Amino acid sequence: MAIHPGMVEPLAERTRDLFEQAELRLLGIIARQLSAGLDAPGWAERKLAAIQQMRRASQAVVDELGKAVELEVFDVVAEAYNEGHRAAVAELGALSDDSRALVDDVTPNAQAVDRLAQETVDLVTSTHRSILRAVADRFRAIVAEVTATPLLGTGTRRQATQDAMRRFADQGITSFVDRAGRRWQLTSYAEMAVRTSVGRAATEAHMRTLSDAGIDLVIVSDTPRECPLCRPWEGRVLAIDGPTGERTVEVEHAVEDGRMIPVKVAGTLDEARLAGFQHPNCRHSVSAYTPGLTVPEQAESDPAGYEAGQRQRAIERNIRKHRRREAAAVTPEAQRAARLKVRQWQGAMRDHLAAHPDLRRLRHREQPGASNLPEQRTEATPEQVEAARVWSGDERTVREMSDDDLAAAMRSNLLDDRARARIEAEADRRDLDDLLARVRPGGTLADDLTQFSDQELARAFVHLDDADALRVMAEMDRRDLATRLPGVSPDLVGLSAHDLAERARVADPDTLALLTAEAARRDLLARLFPGGQLLADLAEVGDDELAWCMQYATGEEMLRIAAEMDRRDAADMPRPADTGDAADDLLADTNALADALAPAANPDGWGALADDAVWAAAVGDDQGRTAPDDEHDDEPRITRRQAREMYDEYVYLQFLKAEEDCNGYLLNKKGQAAGWSAQSLFRGPARIAYANASDELKEWWAQHGRLTQAEFIEKATGQSQRWATAARFNESKEQQKR
Repeated sequence: MAIHPGMVEPLAERTRDLFEQAELRLLGIIARQLSAGLDAPGWAERKLAAIQQMRRASQAVVDELGKAVELEVFDVVAEAYNEGHRAAVAELGALSDDSRALVDDVTPNAQAVDRLAQETVDLVTSTHRSILRAVADRFRAIVAEVTATPLLGTGTRRQATQDAMRRFADQGITSFVDRAGRRWQLTSYAEMAVRTSVGRAATEAHMRTLSDAGIDLVIVSDTPRECPLCRPWEGRVLAIDGPTGERTVEVEHAVEDGRMIPVKVAGTLDEARLAGFQHPNCRHSVSAYTPGLTVPEQAESDPAGYEAGQRQRAIERNIRKHRRREAAAVTPEAQRAARLKVRQWQGAMRDHLAAHPDLRRLRHREQPGASNLPEQRTEATPEQVEAARVWSGDERTVREMSDDDLAAAMRSNLLDDRARARIEAEADRRDLDDLLARVRPGGTLADDLTQFSDQELARAFVHLDDADALRVMAEMDRRDLATRLPGVSPDLVGLSAHDLAERARVADPDTLALLTAEAARRDLLARLFPGGQLLADLAEVGDDELAWCMQYATGEEMLRIAAEMDRRDAADMPRPADTGDAADDLLADTNALADALAPAANPDGWGALADDAVWAAAVGDDQGRTAPDDEHDDEPRITRRQAREMYDEYVYLQFLKAEEDCNGYLLNKKGQAAGWSAQSLFRGPARIAYANASDELKEWWAQHGRLTQAEFIEKATGQSQRWATAARFNESKEQQKR
């Protein structure tokens, strides 16, 4: 479908309406201020003193105008661009389905739309700076003119005021001067700027879409009542880009492969536009030229129709002029005169249309606003406003919109799937940022990870460093362990704190009890395992809670818990005995330990359960007494079985002491070669021990002694042992050999 700027120029009507309303309000402010007390003495002084009051009222009008214009311009430029894009896609219906789908799938250039709209906003609002100055200057000039008129005897003050306001209404607010030195009326300049922008947006989108589809040539339509600027280009073929000037090009036939046909090109589209083609209010369109299929129409000139159209425009301008005079009238007589003029020009319009049936009357062009007042429109809803922002903006625009703004845009039916996908992507990004802000407040991983669900931790995991990722993995391991513990509901472990609260609001009593238990479990974990690690100080943790910690503790943490339990159950231990005799010291330490463990049973009582009959028969002592001797009734006695167990401890302590004193030299070369264990030398026959012991060890034995098992049992139980005597004899004999 071909498109021309005039098809989208009605989009500028709302902007023009805003400026016209502002201009009429400013005219009304001046008229009311001048007419108040017009016949009273001191009128001029009071009017000049009221300039600041009038300036404030005018400022409010200009501020309101600026806000409305910016939003309106972004909306209409985006709509015009999309209209041009859709027109091009419809025009490409002759292409293959794949090619048309490819073009239709291309997202309109949001950055180009945003740039064009912002340029228009800057251009239009730049005139606002001079509005207040123009109003104030015009007001002062009228006061001065009205004051001088009665003095000169040329009329009354009321007549002078009406004449000045009529001239002001005819001229409008003409404070803007362009670079060519032309003075523009405010409303006309705003209309021209916005019309130009929406026309550019539509044609630019149309040409870009055709170019993306591989179409380089377009043809200009033949439109009745064409103007002299566009008449030379009617029915001509133009190139979208390339060299300027007329030329003939060879292009391939659209449906016959390999067949080349000549096409006469009148120039480029930009070249035609520089010459005046597609000016504001132009009705000429361009459409895709299909080589071999498109047949150029013979353009027919219609200068008389153009003149008739221009006469209609002149009648419309006169109708609007007298309507403005009516709005700016100070006296009832002036209002009636302006209204009569409006009726006269409306009659002229009816006569002109009767003489030219091909013309049609556009009543909205007869209203104030330079033919740009639109039909009555309802105010845009918040949903439509936010949807327009999404259409006209880029990714940065979507990021700057609040959550409520994005939600309002999603409720609108103006967005397509692509625009909704942009909003959904932005919502996902914000959700992720919010999640990371909660998981890593201040850039540090939160101490309590139990408040986050499995899905939240999994989503944040890829954005964490190695140390934080290890903590998250440890938290997931604890959750897996918790699902296997009794009293824990596996389906609640992976929920977030928010999800638990939501379930608790609608839970029945049984489910609420499970939710409460899960919340209590998480509270204990957060308190006893801050940052995923067991508390550094366990002194204030109760016994039950300490036992509960063992379910989630690592190996090192289990050792800490055990050490804390040992500390709590520890008893005051006596100092080790140090008499110089290792056997006596060991026996004394054993008796002291028994006293420290009281009220536990005396170790002698435990020994009564030992079956030493076999051992007693072997050593020639079948009594196995465990009761105290008569002369030592208060001393606890040790059984032979206890003595045998104590002997192993005695040997090990003697070995450690000797190894330290001898600096590890316990075996001689013979013992080393035979592979003897140094610890084995401290038990067994003396002849074997001395045969393999080093000189240092023999000296150590001479000082500290060496007891065999029989000798130790005899000393520990106080009962003679037959083998002990032989052992002492052998020990003495080995010592004498030295």
